[in-house]
Amino acid sequence: MAVASTMFSLSLPSFDNDAVHVRRAAEIADASAGMSSPHPNYGCVIARGKEVVGEGYLYAEGTKCAELQAVEMARDKARGAIAFLNLEPGDSYGNNKSVVSLIQAGIERVVIGLRHPLQHLRGKAINILQSQGMQVNVIGDDLQMNSIQSYEEALKSCLLVNAPLLYGTAFGVPYSVTKYAMTLDGKIACTSGHSSWISSKLSRNKVFDLRGRSDAVIVGGNTVRLDDPHLTARHGGTHVPVRMVMSRTLSLPNEANLWNVDDGYTIVLTQRGARKNFQELLRSKGVEVIEFDVLNPREVMEYCYSRGYLSVLWECGGELAASAIGAGVIHKVYAFVSPKIIGGKNAPSPVGELGMVEMSQALNLMDVSFEQIGRDMLISGFLQPIPDMIPVIPFKNDTTSIDPMVTSYDANIIFFYKTWDSYGVFSNFSPHSIHMPDKNGQDYEWSTVEHYYQSQKFIGQTDLTTVHDFVEQIKLAKSPEAAARLARMLQKKHSNLVRSDWESVKIDIMYSALKCKFSTYPHLKALLLSTAGSVLVEASPHDLFWGGGRDGEGLNYLGRLLMQLRAELLSGDLSTCET
Repeated sequence: MAVASTMFSLSLPSFDNDAVHVRRAAEIADASAGMSSPHPNYGCVIARGKEVVGEGYLYAEGTKCAELQAVEMARDKARGAIAFLNLEPGDSYGNNKSVVSLIQAGIERVVIGLRHPLQHLRGKAINILQSQGMQVNVIGDDLQMNSIQSYEEALKSCLLVNAPLLYGTAFGVPYSVTKYAMTLDGKIACTSGHSSWISSKLSRNKVFDLRGRSDAVIVGGNTVRLDDPHLTARHGGTHVPVRMVMSRTLSLPNEANLWNVDDGYTIVLTQRGARKNFQELLRSKGVEVIEFDVLNPREVMEYCYSRGYLSVLWECGGELAASAIGAGVIHKVYAFVSPKIIGGKNAPSPVGELGMVEMSQALNLMDVSFEQIGRDMLISGFLQPIPDMIPVIPFKNDTTSIDPMVTSYDANIIFFYKTWDSYGVFSNFSPHSIHMPDKNGQDYEWSTVEHYYQSQKFIGQTDLTTVHDFVEQIKLAKSPEAAARLARMLQKKHSNLVRSDWESVKIDIMYSALKCKFSTYPHLKALLLSTAGSVLVEASPHDLFWGGGRDGEGLNYLGRLLMQLRAELLSGDLSTCET
């Protein structure tokens, strides 16, 4: 996909410098992980060539923005310099301070790793900077046109540092990580339940770091009963994640380390009506209790997202871990493997029953990493890929030239395919008859656009009797599916009767039929006009000519013709039904 026309191209010698500085911006942004929620992790680097003259990152919610910090550090050296940001600035407080800081400092050019994933902020800061005559490059956009290794690495660092925001925006749940420590034979505890300690102290320090990067940590009732954890970060930082316990029955001890809210805030999540007296006991200790009609990981994650949590760490046993993985709310796995063997037929494993009976059903991790920590090995990887927030628009550049109201990176995509979908009437199969005259001026009524389109494959051939018979058969087909099926069969068996110019005229024929359909039915015209500014994609996973395909690899000619028709309707330049 091509970049938007407002983007400036970079010269080759600047690629490496840009990538290095953007990666540095992502690196320093990572210092705020766990503290800036619900805001993204922002970092800003100001450089002159290879020399860094200013840096800053968003410390926490409500603190000075990264751009202003970097400008203040750079002072006079900011004028004429380049600013590098891991993420497009977001106007969180209504004063555009981050963007204004760069403009007032005299920054000459801005290089951004990613556009902002939130729709109401995406492109806003970029447009302001460009309106002030500033050159802006977006690495995430440039990679749509050029595959450059240094850019790919820089982009990956930007994606990783704001993975919580990207997952939350895409799926409406926090970015969730599960971690566990297991022996070489796959056990997380002895048969007795004893588990202290499987992993080394160095590995446990890594876990403290994971907690410190999280907004909340979740355990199940078994973990509270058997381990009595504190779930504090214990890393000397100021951030302590919310500690959450999931228990349907509330069969929990009256005294537990988690009930001491001086160490950190605790929330107990349970099923409605469970042990009311115990709920009151917890509340008297300062523990918050939340009741769910049905307690499950999906409901809990949606609730956490509604509270503004972006990152959640699951430190639970195998049964709850399996439930969370099965619910599709776990995005990354950290497995600490210790070179120990304890055996035990009934010793617990890190993930309980997932219902798999064949190895082909196994969940494969993506982007797997290996790290040796003392004698332990840390294996980590994603269960779900980091979402790409750039809209996948088939033939994006062509789409924007068809309808100038569509802006590539801010576009809303409307998919249509089956006639019962919200915009299903855009389909050729919708039950809207059209009257199309033939070349002799004789008016014919066709049950659907598809009936008409398929019949035109045989028009104009010399074998008039056979062709007329084919056209009549297609015209009388009981459904558009039947008409398409019949026409394809006839086309295959009697290829000599297919008009020689079919491939060159079929788009024009389709467009004529669409014009007739939307000029005949006012409510269809109104619906089409209501989509102004949106990209229309025929969502057929199989038809890569008229449809957009599974991953945007199709040509999407039906969607493109509808957008062209929409543009003509909006301009008032539309003729009536014609051949």
